[in-house]
Amino acid sequence: MSATPQKNRAARRVLAAVAGLATLGALAAAAPSAGAQGHGHGHGHPKPRTVDVQLLSFNDLHGNLEPPAGSAGNVNEIQADGTVKAVPAGGVEYLASSLRTARKGNPYSVTAAAGDMVGASPLLSGLFHDEPTIEALNKIDLDVSAVGNHEFDEGSAELTRLQKGGCHPTEGCFEKGKKFKGADFPYLAANATYEKTGKPVLKPYTVWKKKGVKVGFIGVTLEGTPNIVTAEGVKGLKFHDEIETVNKYAKELDRQGVKSIVALVHEGGAPASDSYNYDCDSPGPGDGISGPIVEIAKGITPKVDALVTGHTHQAYACTVPDPAGNDRMVTSASSFGKVYTDTTLTYDLRTKDIVRTSVKSANHVVSRDQAKAQDMTDLIARWNKTAAPIAGAPQGFISTDINGRGSTAPEKPLGNVIADAQLAGLAPADKGGAQVAFMNPGGIRADLVFAASGGEGDGVVTYGEAFTVQPFTNMMNVVDLTGAQLLTALQQQVSGANEASPKILQVSKGFTYTLDMTKTGAARIVTDSVKLDGVALDPAKTYRVAMNEFLGGGGDGFPVLGQGTNKLVGASDLDLFNAYLAANSTATAPLAPPATDRITVVK
Repeated sequence: MSATPQKNRAARRVLAAVAGLATLGALAAAAPSAGAQGHGHGHGHPKPRTVDVQLLSFNDLHGNLEPPAGSAGNVNEIQADGTVKAVPAGGVEYLASSLRTARKGNPYSVTAAAGDMVGASPLLSGLFHDEPTIEALNKIDLDVSAVGNHEFDEGSAELTRLQKGGCHPTEGCFEKGKKFKGADFPYLAANATYEKTGKPVLKPYTVWKKKGVKVGFIGVTLEGTPNIVTAEGVKGLKFHDEIETVNKYAKELDRQGVKSIVALVHEGGAPASDSYNYDCDSPGPGDGISGPIVEIAKGITPKVDALVTGHTHQAYACTVPDPAGNDRMVTSASSFGKVYTDTTLTYDLRTKDIVRTSVKSANHVVSRDQAKAQDMTDLIARWNKTAAPIAGAPQGFISTDINGRGSTAPEKPLGNVIADAQLAGLAPADKGGAQVAFMNPGGIRADLVFAASGGEGDGVVTYGEAFTVQPFTNMMNVVDLTGAQLLTALQQQVSGANEASPKILQVSKGFTYTLDMTKTGAARIVTDSVKLDGVALDPAKTYRVAMNEFLGGGGDGFPVLGQGTNKLVGASDLDLFNAYLAANSTATAPLAPPATDRITVVK
């Protein structure tokens, strides 16, 4: 999902304090008989014509090693009677168990990911620049991953370090006597190149081989990565068209004799239902899915046999026709390790290609009812011990869950709290004189959950929990914008780059307007409804507006917000959030979820 970049400035500051502390309906048989699968040759036992390759895949883990808390940790499941049930899922202890169980009895099994394995991570991973997540993925036996936009949050040099290993350039090694080894799987970045050399940042593709079977994997992130990552993260890089890039390397693989090809694409779609087991091929192939991935899938060469996708945090297993008009499987597995996809690729040993008509795929919940993987439990405990002095520090108190990531409404209770915290911290004249604050919805990475995450007690918000909500540690900006520019910003939420999938800014108290979703594009903003403290917005007047540096740079499809003048750089978003919790809550008077009455939505 689009979100702000992870600078980890807070992590740098606080780490000094601890420096001294030491997928499928039916899994087909792995070695089918010749009678079932083709004609034998010679006498005795005929050699099978085909073998089934099991492709296990997931996406958008975002460093969620522990099970995601609150509603962000649920997946929706359609029941036999048509009702929908929320099922708690995710966490690497369960993801590892699910994948290991699924692999049993499948001699040809490959595990792939479609990007955003790291970045926007909870404190347990983010505090250590996501080294714990890479270590976990190595243990899970991930074979290959595409890069996503969040892999660029800390720049290409840090991404290269995650691949190749070595201790952090400024913070050094996090565990005494241990050097970070890096990812033992290839990260693929076919369409991210260095401006100076034109060469890909990392390998564009890899070939997985097992007993004569060869499957090529090409990895790309969305072409629009620079729009959703800070300028610093993508400095010196160029991002290319997904279709053209995949087609270029598919041709190259084909010339090398690799006929079975899977594209790992960090871009996605929106199924008509948010239930992981929804049939998006009903009534016809791919009828139940929309969004950028549909056009990408239709443009990628038929040489590619399946697409594993991500970015939208949705779960789907659909068929979308390729340019030759043949159905091709396109899958995505939700986010945070809550779902994995199991796809059967029937591999023809003679043609070395996938029998496309035999491809089957289904999503499965990473249930928390199964046994935990002990090596993951140990890994989490080890890193938690190092993080504990920081993670457990109390910041404030809440009376019940305050939903952010888990809220599907345009105006989210936690979005209001964050915007109010930014306004409160930056309203004083010497702090910027802000009159209104805007927060991008993709930057809210979790809910604030009432239930205790450790030994702190229910209702206590710890530093670790606050960090999980705001993990980027973006510096805040206060700028001058006219009323006309503010109106344009509101219109950019629902038009242009954001028309198909609106990005509704979270606004601070006193700022109100009506959003009419029965209209299209910019007309969805009812112009004369926009008010600040009950007074109509004056197009000619200048207002002081607070926002994080990502929005201040025009990120997330808000170019007008990048036109602000008279900029003052304030504290980080996380510092303001924690300061607000401390100032507005006590054990006897905890913070309650604010009313969501700032944006009136007409449907």
